[in-house]
Amino acid sequence: MIEKHVDIATGAGAADTFVCYPERDGPYPAVIFYMDAPGIREELHDMARRIAAVGYYVILPNLFYRSGRGALLTAEATVHESAEQKKMFGLMATISNGLIAQDTAGFLAYLDAQADVKKGPIGALGYCMSGPYAMAAAASYPERFGAALSFHGVPFVTDRDDSAHLMMHRIKALAYFGFGSKDFLTPQADIDILAAALKKTTLKYEIEMYDDCSHGFVFPQRPLYNKQGSERHWERLFVILRRTLG
Repeated sequence: MIEKHVDIATGAGAADTFVCYPERDGPYPAVIFYMDAPGIREELHDMARRIAAVGYYVILPNLFYRSGRGALLTAEATVHESAEQKKMFGLMATISNGLIAQDTAGFLAYLDAQADVKKGPIGALGYCMSGPYAMAAAASYPERFGAALSFHGVPFVTDRDDSAHLMMHRIKALAYFGFGSKDFLTPQADIDILAAALKKTTLKYEIEMYDDCSHGFVFPQRPLYNKQGSERHWERLFVILRRTLG
C-alpha cells in the first residue's frame, strides 16, 4: 500500500489530505472519503486503507481545513455535552453542503492529475455529517460521480436552500442511503421527506434500514458501534463500488 499526506488546493486554501492506494496493478478508480464530524483520526485512516486494499485510490480530505490542520478534536467529541463536543459543533458550523461542493472541485482536479487514478466515474462516500456532503458533491458534478453513498448521514432535511433533499434531482450517480433504525438523529419523518424527494426523480437509489443500529454504528471506536451492522455496511459499500466504478 502506498500512503501519503498531500495538500489539495481549493478555492479557500489547501486541504490537508490522507491518500492511499495499492502499490501495483493500477491505475485505480477513485473514491473521495468525506470525513464524519469528529474529524481526521487514525480510525478514518484505517477505513480508507480497507477501501484502498480492494483496489481503489482513496483520498480523505480534512474538511475542517479552514480551521486548522490534522486532528482538531479528541475522542471526547462524541461525549454528550462535553467541551470537545461543543467545539465539534462549532467546527461543523463553519462548513456546509455548498462549501463542500466548492471544495470538491479541488479534489476532482487533484484526482485528474494523478497517473494512478483511472479515468472514469468516481465514488463519493460520507458518514454522519458527510452523508449529505457526498450527495452534494454528486449533485454538483453529476457527470463525474458513479456512486454516492451515505451511512447514518444527517441532516438530509433542513430549511436551508442547500438542503440535500432538494438536490436529489441533479444526481446521476447510483445513490445509497443506509440509516440505523435506532438513530435518534434521523427521525422517520425526515427519511420520509427524503424518500418523497427521491421518488420525484429518475435517480437509481436505495434506502436501507439497519436493524438495531444507532448513530455512528459503523465506527469501531464509537460507543454505539454495532459489529453486525458495520460489517454489513462494508459488504454493501464494496458491492456498490464494484458495480459502479469497477
